[in-house]
Amino acid sequence: MADLTHFDAKGEAHMVDVSGKAVTDRLAVAEGYIRMTPETLALITEGRAKKGDVLSVARLAGIMGAKKTADLIPLCHPLPITKVALDLTADPTRPGIRVEATVKTGGQTGVEMEALTAVATACLTVYDMVKAVEKSMVIEGIRLVLKEGGKSGRYEATK
Repeated sequence: MADLTHFDAKGEAHMVDVSGKAVTDRLAVAEGYIRMTPETLALITEGRAKKGDVLSVARLAGIMGAKKTADLIPLCHPLPITKVALDLTADPTRPGIRVEATVKTGGQTGVEMEALTAVATACLTVYDMVKAVEKSMVIEGIRLVLKEGGKSGRYEATK
C-alpha cells in the first residue's frame, strides 16, 4: 500500500498531508461523453428540450460540480480553483455530446478530481434534462486527458 497515497502504513484511509508541497500552477483537462439517439441529439441542438437550454445548464452544473468536489469525494482537499471551463460539443457521429472540462488552480495538490467531477456532473445534467424522451442514454469514457504541475509533472493521455 506504500504507493497508494490515501492509505497510511496500517492500510487505513487518510487525507494526504500536502503542507510540505510547493505551491505551483496546476491544470487538469478531462473528457467524457453522453451517447444518445440522433433524435435526442437534435432535440438538444435545436433547443427543443422542454426543460430549456440543455447545454447551458449542463455547463453551469459542471462548473458547480468542480467547485463542490471536496464535498463529494471524501479525501479530496478543498482547493482555491482559479478557472473552470466546460466545452459541450454535439457529435453526430457518436451520436451524443462530448464534454471537456478544464480546471486550474495555484496550489499544493492537483485538480484532476475537479475536472473529472465537472465532466460527470455535466453529463448527468444532460441526462436529467432529456431523460423524459430517452432513458437509454449512456454516459461513457470519462477520463483524464491532461494534467500539468506538481512533482509528477505532465501527464497526457494517449488517444
